[in-house]
Amino acid sequence: MEIDVVLPCLNEAGALPWVLSRMPSGYRAIVADNGSTDGSAAIAASYGAYVVHVPQRGFGAACHAGLLAASSDIVCVMDADASFDPGDLPAVADPVAAGGVDLMLGRRSVRGKGAWPLHARIGNRVLAAELRRRVGVPVRDLGPMRAARREALLSLGLEDRRFGYPLEMVVRAAEAGWRIAETGIPYYPREGKSKVTGTLGGTMRTVKDMRRVLASITAPAPSPALVSSPARQATS
Repeated sequence: MEIDVVLPCLNEAGALPWVLSRMPSGYRAIVADNGSTDGSAAIAASYGAYVVHVPQRGFGAACHAGLLAASSDIVCVMDADASFDPGDLPAVADPVAAGGVDLMLGRRSVRGKGAWPLHARIGNRVLAAELRRRVGVPVRDLGPMRAARREALLSLGLEDRRFGYPLEMVVRAAEAGWRIAETGIPYYPREGKSKVTGTLGGTMRTVKDMRRVLASITAPAPSPALVSSPARQATS
């Protein structure tokens, strides 16, 4: 069964050839182009990806448009900047397909200098700690590579269309009592400069968006089960 992979994209012409050429058999790339001006959409199409043009700016807008365009039962999301190897997608998709996990997150295991700037790591740790405190999900990373069932994701009613979208997904899933898991995934220096972690300002905007999502929590959530994958445990 084919699995759709949503790749939110904004000017990733330098990374897309490597990313799309490494897509595993049985996985279909959906590039949600968020207004690129560097030819990213044309490059994606030339590599056989299904391209969705997303006029509304925002990481969440691109992710959600890709989710709506997907047709597979299980959907993965990952960054299009070559910070992840698509060959690792089965590590997040297989547990969902097996029925043991509802939302699998890829916890970043850094490979190479500069892959994850210090200010971005600190911001992530603060948000993860708040997530553990507020909704009882003991995750250590917000997991930019992830997998879940498409219809279940749509039923969460995600509203954020900016940088808070990944966090809102985990929060709403926790509120719904989903089984949430994380597993270590190699994380490499990205191609080009990040729009999020590449600057302190970008990181702060992301933290602001995510704190807005946390502020929307009005009551303690039921504690979801967190499942570890011992074979892929890694530190970030």
